[in-house]
Parts: sequence; structure tokens; C-alpha cells
Amino acid sequence: MSFDFDNQFLASVVLIIIPFAAFILSRLRNPFVALIPLGAPGGVPFKTSQMGGLVKLLKVFEITGIMIFFLSAAGPVIKISETVLLNRGADIIFILDVSPSMAALDMEGKSRYSTAKSLITDFIKKHSSDSIGLVAVGNDAVMLVPPTLDREALNLRLEQLRIGELGDGTALGMGLAVAAYHLDKSNAKRKAAVLVTDGENNAGEIHPETAASLLREIGVSFWVIAVGSAGEVPIDYVDPYTKIRRTGMFDSRYDRESLRRLSVSGGGTFITAHSTEAFVSAFSLLDDTEITVQRQRIIHRRRSMSFQFLLTGIFLLLSVRIIRRHLLGAII
Repeated sequence: MSFDFDNQFLASVVLIIIPFAAFILSRLRNPFVALIPLGAPGGVPFKTSQMGGLVKLLKVFEITGIMIFFLSAAGPVIKISETVLLNRGADIIFILDVSPSMAALDMEGKSRYSTAKSLITDFIKKHSSDSIGLVAVGNDAVMLVPPTLDREALNLRLEQLRIGELGDGTALGMGLAVAAYHLDKSNAKRKAAVLVTDGENNAGEIHPETAASLLREIGVSFWVIAVGSAGEVPIDYVDPYTKIRRTGMFDSRYDRESLRRLSVSGGGTFITAHSTEAFVSAFSLLDDTEITVQRQRIIHRRRSMSFQFLLTGIFLLLSVRIIRRHLLGAII
């Protein structure tokens, strides 16, 4: 958004030439005017009224009002450039595991969870034409943000999400079922569900493979990213309910084969991310595959501000006139 004038010459005259000329004239003294000091000889010199400051301020308002009045004739406009998408992108839902094990610090000193959030955030930036949603998985599964183009709301909810927010379990089947339910209602030509987890299903009433098969039936591109290394790894997080910090060593074990079978049931792609580099590579593959060729057009809009300028100028001039006549009539 930018501000401009249709008549650049007139705007320059009002904003530059007239103020400059007024300044020069104010500095020139009339040679035929004699300066006569007021007050008794040798006495206390005459002092101007305390209202002198107000009088000067009114003069400034008057000059400003005149300038704004003439600027309205210069055609002030606000120019707005708007990008319009000509094709709809994909509907993509991330199913993010927020169980405590995702706090394991085996991603070059960072947790699996913080690394996942960072990669999801980068993915969101690159896919401006895709509607992206977020499902959190713990003891239960919750659709936090349905597929949307509102990046501010999506990033805010992703930032607010905390490990352990949904309990200690991992209801993968519930998370996939929630994603399938929303994607089934979508009329997007391309749909994708991305599961990011470090564990096996141990909660919920729906079997993961049953939910994954639903994704395949409705034509959803399915991705399973298994994150984390095996063995003992340090863990550190703050319980969102008790506010107690939990630290120690965590025995990282999960059945990769079950996650592989899960991806097969959904007709999807299985990727292991045992390190930060592998995690980044997994998202790079996801980004390259789930890319939408974006078609867009830039529309330029103009909104005239002449009427607003005219009203402002008239308001200032009338205000000065009223104050001088009714409040300062006995002084000036």
C-alpha cells in the first residue's frame, strides 16, 4: 500500500513552493514600518499576553488547513496492490505427536518436537497457496487448526502448542481419523496428511491402520515421518499442567516396522528421521513432492482521498474561525 497524488505538480506547489515562499516573506521586513517599543521609559517592558502561544498555534492550523484544502485538488490516492491466487492449492494436514517422548534431545542438542515445529513452520512459508491444518496427538487427538490460508492463526497455534498438552499417550489412529474426516469434506484437487511421530500407537479407540486405509480410500497422499534415534537419550520438558520440569534419560524405542505397515495401509510414504539431517531431508522430499504450481495475478486498486482531504481542510479552517470569533474575540 502506498500514497501518492494524481497531480504531482500541484502537490509540489502546495507542499514545497508555497511554504518556502511564506517562509521568505515572513523574514522580510516592511521598510515603511517603524518599530516602537511599548511601555514607560525606564519602566517594566510590555509583555505579550499568555494567549500569544495559542494565537500562533491557530495560525499554524489555519495554514495547514489551507494547504490540505488545496491538496485535495491534487488528487490524493491510496494505491493498493493485491495478489489474487488463480488456482487453489492442496489441503495439507500435519498430525503432530506431542507426547512427552518428543522432548528427547537427540536432534543435535534440540528436541524432536522443537525441530519438528521449526520444519513445519518453514514448510508453511514455502506453501503460500496451500491450505494447511494441524492435528495434535496425545492420549486423544484434536484438530487445532483446520486447513487454512490464515498463516498468522496457524503459526500462532503451532507456537502455543506444548509437549504433554494432551497427556502421555500416543493415539495415532485417532489423529489419522481426525485428519481423514476433515480431508474427506474438502473439495481440493490434492490432499495430503503428514504424520510426524516417534512412537507406536498406545491409546485411542481406532486402530491406526484402519484410519490410514480411510486416507487411501478418499485419495489422500499419506506421509509417515518416524523421528528419533534408538537407545538412551536425554529428555527435558516442563509439564504444562503441573509446571514441573522433567529431566533425565529416556529409553527411546519404537516399532519402526509398525509405522512402515501403517504407511503401506494408507498407500503412503515412510521416512525415518534418526537425526536432524535426516529430518530435514524428509521435509525436503515432502516439499518437493507436495508442491503446487501457483498461478497468481496482481491487481492494483486505487482509492481516492480527495473528499477526506477536503473535509479535513474545511474542519481546520472552521475550527480556527470559531475559536477566534468566540473564544479570542476580545483579545485579537
